[in-house]
Amino acid sequence: MSSRENILGRLKKAAEKRNAPTAAQPDFEAPIYLQTDKSLADWFQENLELVAGKVLRPKNLQEAVALIKQLAAEENLERIFCSDPVLQQALKGQVAFQNDAEDFIQLQAGITPCEFLVAHLGSVMVSSAGASGRRLHVFPETHLVVAHKNQLVAHLDDALEQLQQKYNGNLPSMVTNITGPSRTADIEKTLVMGMHGPKKLFVLLCDEPF
Repeated sequence: MSSRENILGRLKKAAEKRNAPTAAQPDFEAPIYLQTDKSLADWFQENLELVAGKVLRPKNLQEAVALIKQLAAEENLERIFCSDPVLQQALKGQVAFQNDAEDFIQLQAGITPCEFLVAHLGSVMVSSAGASGRRLHVFPETHLVVAHKNQLVAHLDDALEQLQQKYNGNLPSMVTNITGPSRTADIEKTLVMGMHGPKKLFVLLCDEPF
């Protein structure tokens, strides 16, 4: 017997003497996500505010407009852009806004709707399908999202499933999840806010749909 065969033989015998490794059978019925006893609205607010977003809780769209007017005064927002027809109608006579492409580059704040609010991430799901398009979610320094409780979902996969249903499988060309104000710490591990998008994110979460 060669040295090689001798070594391989001894390794085989040693392996046979060892107990075969065992692993517990996974519980495939166990929930994937941690559970919570909070409402979806409270859960969403808690998680978004953990990452420096701000949630306001008006009863309806009219109260949301009043809060936007208050925020505009507090944040010195004079150049507000809004492209969504439903929100434009609500804002008229209450909050001055612009929708002229020539004025877009000068805006301070953008007001948009959203697709869904993902509670366990504290995230706002937006897409390019609406009148707000792509740029209004990322260009302004302040982003105001007006949403309602019917748009709340527990988890990201719930939002994606409902998005598929909403658009009958023909998804918008851009779908983005926004989790708090834009930030990066890529350079010397120094946190910079607003690097790739808005510095401030406000979500006005209405109780009533609109």
